[in-house]
Amino acid sequence: MGLGPGLHLRASQSLVMSQQLQAAIKLLQLTNLEVEAAIAEELAKNPLLEIGGDGDVVVREDIEFGEAAADPKGADELGGKGDEALDSDWREAAGETDASYEIGGADEDGFDFDRLASCETGLCEHLMAQLHGAGRVAEAIVHELEETGWLTTPLKAIAEALEVPVKEVEAALKLVQGLDPAGVGARDLAECLALQAKAADRYDPAMARLIANLDLLSRGQTAALKRICGVDDEDLADMIRELRAYDPKPGCRFAAEPQTAAEPDVLVHRTRTGFVVELNPATLPRVLVNRRYHQELKTAARNDRKSRAWLSEQYQSASWLVRALDQRAKTIVRITSAIVTAQEGFFRDGVSALRPLTMGKIAEAVEMHESTVSRVAAAKSLLCDHGLFELRSFFASGVAADDGEGASADAVKAAIQRLVASETEVLSDDQLVDALKEQGMVLARRTVAKYREAVGIGSSVQRRRQRAIQGKAA
Repeated sequence: MGLGPGLHLRASQSLVMSQQLQAAIKLLQLTNLEVEAAIAEELAKNPLLEIGGDGDVVVREDIEFGEAAADPKGADELGGKGDEALDSDWREAAGETDASYEIGGADEDGFDFDRLASCETGLCEHLMAQLHGAGRVAEAIVHELEETGWLTTPLKAIAEALEVPVKEVEAALKLVQGLDPAGVGARDLAECLALQAKAADRYDPAMARLIANLDLLSRGQTAALKRICGVDDEDLADMIRELRAYDPKPGCRFAAEPQTAAEPDVLVHRTRTGFVVELNPATLPRVLVNRRYHQELKTAARNDRKSRAWLSEQYQSASWLVRALDQRAKTIVRITSAIVTAQEGFFRDGVSALRPLTMGKIAEAVEMHESTVSRVAAAKSLLCDHGLFELRSFFASGVAADDGEGASADAVKAAIQRLVASETEVLSDDQLVDALKEQGMVLARRTVAKYREAVGIGSSVQRRRQRAIQGKAA
């Protein structure tokens, strides 16, 4: 068989991303406010674009009893009919481009709903509310704390200023160190970590020795630490992982930050028969192509080839932007409607009814690529009767349940909060496991402990200590 050059024809298919399609995908993942800024930039460049007057909602969809309507209802104010070619290309290309924007499913813990309520008071106010007038010495210590939650003022100086014995200041400091957040009132890093380990019921002799030798840990001398703590490689790794989860500056979470009002991208209204999903018209202007002005410019430039070419380019760009915005609006409303349908229980009853949900399930429901759902969920928020939520928060992992459907991680957290709030006797984690099982939620003890800590609820030891403090104050 001879070797030599030759020509061969071969047919193959490949996806080619046009600049417009790339821009359309980028528009999809932007929030309404970011789109508004992009529109303002295009308005400054293209004389054929203009902002329309106030009108009805851009795109809306009615959902009756949890079942989405077949087609979006309402006015298409961002343009004319949707561009079917763009829609088809968008769905096909979404899974092949811009992988850096992929979100994927929710993490194991899902979305922490307690973080929606930002702290409106500083650390001092937070601690004073727990003291309930327990004594002027304790209150003085609270006022001496740094923003980090540490106490850098010597106890002797506090005792002299208050004209009380140092032992009384030491007793008041122990009282403060038993408050929430764990670690507050510490005088150094080792004490801060030790207080948090005690609050979490993790302060055994081995952990105490590890915390006492943080200098060895910082130098990576694990062999010496294993010998000092009397543990093997696995136990030491677990202990170090535990320490890394603690907050070395527990007071910083209460630092005052400027509050900015968040504007939702999507609005969900409850009706007598179901729900209405619509884009927020306050954050998304109506964009139109000024066809009359285009015709005037076209007539004036009929003898100038260069001007006609420029005008044609501007017209195509303006028309494409209107269609792309229209398609973006329909896609967001369609995907959000599918989320509302899947999480109907949440929109009716709140967090306790939140169910496990994956982006793949929504993608299947709307017949789009999963990454399209991912882009819609990215950085966008939804306002409903229960408050303001990120779209991504509705994609929650689940735990086993007796009914076969499972419960989301956030529903479990809400259930733990209710159990602790209503407890007459402090419940241990084992008792919480049993109580949750009675509600149809089957979890391991360590999982319950993790969810309990995630919502800021202390261990049973810490809660008993806080009750004792409040009892003395009363």
